[in-house]
Amino acid sequence: MSNYDLIKIQERLQKKLTPERYQHTLGVMYTCAALAMRHGCDLEKALVAGLLHDCAKCMPNEKKLKICKKNHIPVTQAELDNPFLLHAKVGAFLAREKYGVEDEEILNAIRYHTTGTTNMTLLEKITYIADYIEPWRNKAPNLSTIRELAFVDIDQALYVVFRDTLQYLQHTGNEIDQTTRMAYEFYRDLYEKKEKKNP
Repeated sequence: MSNYDLIKIQERLQKKLTPERYQHTLGVMYTCAALAMRHGCDLEKALVAGLLHDCAKCMPNEKKLKICKKNHIPVTQAELDNPFLLHAKVGAFLAREKYGVEDEEILNAIRYHTTGTTNMTLLEKITYIADYIEPWRNKAPNLSTIRELAFVDIDQALYVVFRDTLQYLQHTGNEIDQTTRMAYEFYRDLYEKKEKKNP
């Protein structure tokens, strides 16, 4: 018995998102499902996290900041400078308030899908990676390698995504969220320990 009416959520989202963003959202949902089947994660949670991960993406930045202020959602300096980054935190808030999601694991998967975090749950890893590798994505470097890795060694895939993301942000001069830097260091250390163990 399903806890969520995915069709109804899709209908509501379609009205809130641009056609391109909605197409991306469906791509992430199906990629989350595929990764959940592969790695033994709860399938329904993966579908819901994938479907709602960008539910606040098309909201004006002023409105995101307003929601954060009104609901005491902490905002970092990086987010103040780049309010579009707030769509993950605001998305988790909307998922609870507007879409009836009370499961903390799903809400955290939405909350961390842009920055990542240290010691992620399987659902958080799946949502973060699915957002990066879904079928309509085509710009990131090493995409085919990461797509393959995601189904073989999800932690190594995370490490490569964090590494490439930081390199891209440094190259473009964009601000790097401290959470992302910490997440990168966490998964880099994990990867290096594994490499030493199995040279």
